[in-house]
Amino acid sequence: MAAISGDRTIPEELLASFEPSTITTGSALDRVAGFKPAILAIRGGTTVISVVLAAPAFVDRDWQVIAWCAVIIVYNIVRLAFPIRYVTADTSSLLRVMFEVSLHVTAVVATGYWMSPLVFALITAVMVAGFARGFGFALRIGLASAAAVSIPYVVGSDPSEEVWRETVQWTAELVLVAMIAGYARRVTGEVDRQHTLALDRLGRLADANLLLHSLHNVTQTLPASLDLDDALDTTMGRLRDLFDFDGAAVLLMDETDKMWVVARWEGPRPARTYTTDALPAATIEALESRAPVMVDQLMPDQPGLAVEMRSGLYAPLLARDTVLGLITLEHKETHHFKRRDQELMHGFMEPAALAIDNARWFARLRTVGADEERTRIARDLHDRIGQSLAYLAFELDRIVKTNSKGDDVTKHLDRLRTDVRGVIGEVRDTLYDLRTEVTDESDLSRTLEEFLDRVRTRSDLDIRLDVQSSGRLPLLQERELWRMAQEAVINVERHARATKVAVTWRCDGSRAVLIVADDGVGFPAGRAGRLDSYGILGMRERAASIGASLEISSEVGIGTTVRAEIRPT
Repeated sequence: MAAISGDRTIPEELLASFEPSTITTGSALDRVAGFKPAILAIRGGTTVISVVLAAPAFVDRDWQVIAWCAVIIVYNIVRLAFPIRYVTADTSSLLRVMFEVSLHVTAVVATGYWMSPLVFALITAVMVAGFARGFGFALRIGLASAAAVSIPYVVGSDPSEEVWRETVQWTAELVLVAMIAGYARRVTGEVDRQHTLALDRLGRLADANLLLHSLHNVTQTLPASLDLDDALDTTMGRLRDLFDFDGAAVLLMDETDKMWVVARWEGPRPARTYTTDALPAATIEALESRAPVMVDQLMPDQPGLAVEMRSGLYAPLLARDTVLGLITLEHKETHHFKRRDQELMHGFMEPAALAIDNARWFARLRTVGADEERTRIARDLHDRIGQSLAYLAFELDRIVKTNSKGDDVTKHLDRLRTDVRGVIGEVRDTLYDLRTEVTDESDLSRTLEEFLDRVRTRSDLDIRLDVQSSGRLPLLQERELWRMAQEAVINVERHARATKVAVTWRCDGSRAVLIVADDGVGFPAGRAGRLDSYGILGMRERAASIGASLEISSEVGIGTTVRAEIRPT
């Protein structure tokens, strides 16, 4: 986790590399906890041996030996009930170890040096030192203890061969005990380190598995809807499932005025819109770094989105390498959000942004599609009904003028009545064509057949329909192909001055071909005549939306062929 400024941090990667650690007891490490059984056994054994060796002193009423024996017995009984603990970098722990060594050295010196009945109790103190801090410390404690006993013993007595032999013997034994304890600390420490490494990796794998499971659920649910409101509601719902917060908001960038609009929020009510400069400093850092930013402690001079919040997690929403929004999570407690929350947000950003971006583009395309459909309807009304109504208006004006001259207008009214009926029929046919749609019950071939029957009735075209269908395409594809066929046939009817039109439909459930061919006037190669008026541009857009290829070929005086094909992927 790399620091940015103050308490703010940004993850360098989703799962940081592991740093070996050790097993902790409570909030601190007890370095001798693993040796507790061995220490208790040795302490109990050396205490019993010391009591046995001190038995003659009780008979001889040697009160100094008896007093020190009592002190050692009481101390070891206390340590049997409350074992000594050693915590790394804890001065009190080191003092406890040094006190035990000093106590036993003093007891040995006060009761006869190497001839003391309490000399075996010193072994426990040296061993505890080795278990606590390792080989080097144990060796220094062993040599220092041996020196503290040997020097006054040799100086204060006749340096006979026996004195030197006892001194060398006990010094060697203490050094040997120190080396064994230190080596045991090293071996056991390596085992603990490996065990801790395995446990830590296992824990991180469990966290990673939980993280991936949560993100899998996010990727499954967030893009499920192409409605922007649904996508935003789902985003807030997933945030509630994954994070603990007192306030949350999803802000979207309004490209028209470069303002941040609060699309969804929970907790304290934010302002409706923000300028970039008015956003919390952490959100600006998130925008610049394009990664989640965690703030452990929000300051009064740099508050979050809500002034009462004390910690926050802020992330940008990125789609197509563009920032389209922001997510802000805040809590009333300091240091509330953890590294895991930051990692989880790092994985949450992309699917959330993808879902919102898809919904926004779908809304735009739906608007474009609605505009295109309105344009087509307006064109239909203008090309057929509009012209007919204009003709009726002229006829009415002519009849009025004829009647004002006193001429008989009965024949003219009869013809006008017939023309009005024709316009009504055109309106009926136009509305019927607009309402006609491919459905689950009515496939494309049936819809085409009904439509072409109506075209035959109202025109002089010789229409032929050739259908070979053994399966169906998805409904969306069939509907777009139907509109393309309808557009092509209406173009022939109104503009091609054709006498014949052939419609071919082939579909096996995965591959489909639609062909509309006429013998009309056509248009020169490389030119599509009145493209916008004839709706060819709309046909191309419909073909692109369903992954179909569209070919339009024409030759002047011969006719035009429109071919749309869907191939299996």
